[in-house]
Amino acid sequence: MLESLGLSDLMQSVYLAVLRQPDIGVTDVSAELGVDEQTVRCTLDQLAHLELVRLRWEEPREFRAVSPELGLTALLEREQEKLAQRNHEIARSRAAVAQLLINHAEIKANSNDPAVERLIGLDAIRGRLEELAVSCRTEALSFMPGGAQSPEGLRASRVLDEAAVARGVKIRTVYLDSMFNDARTTAYALWLQELGSEVRTTPVLPVRMLIVDREHAVVPIDSDRSNAGAVVLSGAGLVEALVSLFYFVWEISTPLGVSRVSDDSGLSSQEKQVLRLLASGYTDEAMARKLGVSVRTVRRNTADLLQQLGARSRFQAGVLAAERGWITDADLA
Repeated sequence: MLESLGLSDLMQSVYLAVLRQPDIGVTDVSAELGVDEQTVRCTLDQLAHLELVRLRWEEPREFRAVSPELGLTALLEREQEKLAQRNHEIARSRAAVAQLLINHAEIKANSNDPAVERLIGLDAIRGRLEELAVSCRTEALSFMPGGAQSPEGLRASRVLDEAAVARGVKIRTVYLDSMFNDARTTAYALWLQELGSEVRTTPVLPVRMLIVDREHAVVPIDSDRSNAGAVVLSGAGLVEALVSLFYFVWEISTPLGVSRVSDDSGLSSQEKQVLRLLASGYTDEAMARKLGVSVRTVRRNTADLLQQLGARSRFQAGVLAAERGWITDADLA
């Protein structure tokens, strides 16, 4: 039963023998289990690597078993950490695939693929979004970049969202943190949450997106000009990948009403994101679009971070931030 934790049958037998008889030696274990002494020593080395046996302080050539409550629990926790890290890597990979699909939406839109519907112009986009909202039966997932939302968009969404919730639709929405700079958008998000929907925020979002009933996904053709055109994706594989992207971002976002805390570096999540974007070579204008704030705000944040780091340039800021562990290679992936 413990093979998945790296414990072979022999390792389990040796460990149990040492647990039963704390003063047992290699020769006695060898005789009891019917294996040669060299194999027992190798097995003890493996158990020591897993921190299930330790050398005695008084007699370094002798060993003792670590209690199962400590040793096996710690081993299980380490394996859970490895699994969590692996799941995180898989989620990042799935998110990267989903992002690639978004980046190639324009190419797909120009093809004859029946799973792709092209929408040109704001009227066409809003009309199709209204149709999808009215037809939604179970779930609506959306990314809302851009910080402040337009008054017209909020008015149109209020009627549709209220009707959807009344039908039992589960609504989950992720806004940018910069949403809080706009009282109207913040009030709408709070109203949506009070209505029974779930709302979270994050420093940056990959793209504007709506997923309806896990059957249709709407993404812009040009992420920098979302009003110019959009595509409605209906292929099962395409939509599933975008759902994975949504939930990857959802899990690392902050529920509305929960205070964000600074990390060990003392930086807020938005400040860390500014550093990541700086290190990745983004211009002030591109950073402002990503964060949903003004260029002036980006420049002020950048100046503050350079001062904290004692850096004279953006490049030096990235180097110093990496040296201090404020950003890592994973942040730039």
